Amino acid sequence: MGPLRSVVLAGGGTGGHVYPLLAFADCLRRHDPGVRITCLGTPRGMENDLIPPHGYELRQIPAYQLPRSVNMNLVRTPGRMWTAARAAGKVIDEVKADVVVGFGGYVSVPAYLAAWRRELPMVIHEVNVPPGVANRLGMKFTKNIAVGFPHQPSQAESLRDATIVGVPLRRTIAGLDRYALRNAARAHFGLRPDLPVLFVSGGSSGARSINLAVSGAAKELARNGVQVLHVMGARNEPVPIPTDLPVPYVTLPYLSEMELGYAAADLMLARGGAMTVAEVAAIGLPTIYVPYPHSNQEQRRNALPVVEAGGGLLVDDAEITPDWLERTVIPLIRDPQRLYAMGAAAAAYGRRDGDEALRSFVIAAVAR
Repeated sequence: MGPLRSVVLAGGGTGGHVYPLLAFADCLRRHDPGVRITCLGTPRGMENDLIPPHGYELRQIPAYQLPRSVNMNLVRTPGRMWTAARAAGKVIDEVKADVVVGFGGYVSVPAYLAAWRRELPMVIHEVNVPPGVANRLGMKFTKNIAVGFPHQPSQAESLRDATIVGVPLRRTIAGLDRYALRNAARAHFGLRPDLPVLFVSGGSSGARSINLAVSGAAKELARNGVQVLHVMGARNEPVPIPTDLPVPYVTLPYLSEMELGYAAADLMLARGGAMTVAEVAAIGLPTIYVPYPHSNQEQRRNALPVVEAGGGLLVDDAEITPDWLERTVIPLIRDPQRLYAMGAAAAAYGRRDGDEALRSFVIAAVAR
C-alpha cells in the first residue's frame, strides 16, 4: 500500500468531534503535504467555524438527527438518510477517496453508509462509553474501530475488539510544556506570576453550576491568595464576580487558545468531556472533574480512570458549592508537592501521540 492520496474525514456538531478530526488532519498533512483532505459537515455544526479557518476543505451534506436506538431498520426505512448518503458518496467519488475516517456526530452516518456501499475502507474513532449513536451504526459496517481511552473496550461490548490509539490532540497542546510557558501565559491574562492559579472552564457551552460555585467562593479564594482564570462559556449568562478582590480574578466568555489557560494553571476545575480529559491528562494538569449530570454518565466514566490513577478529584454536580470549593481547593492548590504528584499521575495515564497512532491504524486498515 502506497501513501494515502485522498482522505475523507467526517465528524461534526460539537468540539468533541471536530477537534480530534482537525488534529488528525494536521497529522496527515505533516507527513504528506500533498494528501487531499476533504471534511464533511452540516450547515449548522461547529465545524463551519473551525474547519475552514484551519485551511481544510469543508463540504456540506444534509444530515439528520437519529433515534437513540440503532438497528438495521433505521438505515432501511428513511429515504432522507439515503439522500444524505448519496450526497456523501458524490463527494467520496469526486475526490477518489482511499478511506473514510469518522469521528461521530450525525454527519458521520451518511459517510459510513456511502463508504459501505462502495466497499471503501472505513475507520471509526470513538471516545465515549457508550459509543455515540452515529458511531454505533457505523460499527455495523466495519471492524476498524479505534478508541481514545484504555477503559473503553472493557466497558462496552461493541468496543471489545477496538484498538486503543488515544485521542488526536492539537500540536499546541500535545507539545505543551506548561512550566516553560507559565509566566508568559499568566502575563497574557494579567495574572501575577507569584501566586497559584485556578483555571475554571465548563466546556464550550459553560456550566452554570460551576460558574455559580466559583463566583460564590471568590472572596475566600482571593483572601487565601488564589487567583482565578474563569472561562464562563459563550452560551452562559455571566455570573457576578465580587469587585475589589485583593488578587486577580479574570473572566472570559470563551477561550480558543486553551493551551494558554492550561499553562497558566496550577489546578483546573472542569467538566469531564472526552477532549478535556484527554488534554489535561496528556499535559499532566491536576484537575477537579464535575461531570455533567444530565446524560448517560459518560463524562463520569471519562474522568474516573484518571482520578483512580491519582491524577485528579471527582465531585458530583449537586455537591459543587462555594463551601466545598473553599474546603477543597485552597489546601490543595497551596500544596505544591501534592499538585506535582497528581500532575505526574495524570501524565502517566494520558498520552500525547493519539494523532500518530490513529494515522498508523488508518494506514494498516487501508492496507488490509
